Amino acid sequence: MTCREAERLVMPYINGELTDAELAEFLKHIDTCEDCREELEIYFTVDVGIRQLDEGTGTYNIKGALETALEISRQRIHTLYLLQTARYAVNTLCFWAVVVVLILQLRIWGQLGFLGL
Repeated sequence: MTCREAERLVMPYINGELTDAELAEFLKHIDTCEDCREELEIYFTVDVGIRQLDEGTGTYNIKGALETALEISRQRIHTLYLLQTARYAVNTLCFWAVVVVLILQLRIWGQLGFLGL
């Protein structure tokens, strides 16, 4: 992901509008690019500050709120990765189970003379 693409995704990230694929790429870029990370911090600070003023609430730890949001996003991506890996493992096991059952069935049919072997 380029810096331009990451900068375009800052506000959608803050608003929770990124797809899982976009979120994964965005987080990877933010973790390695100081300029884009700083851009995210600025926009996040302004957005959260304005929301807190509108709502009359304030945590006064906006940087901590950003770190919490980023950690939750990382956990989401990690969980999705684990689920995807588990799905592939189950699919692979199912495939091999079907192959084994088919082979065993062919052996049974062979022993009973259905296959003419």
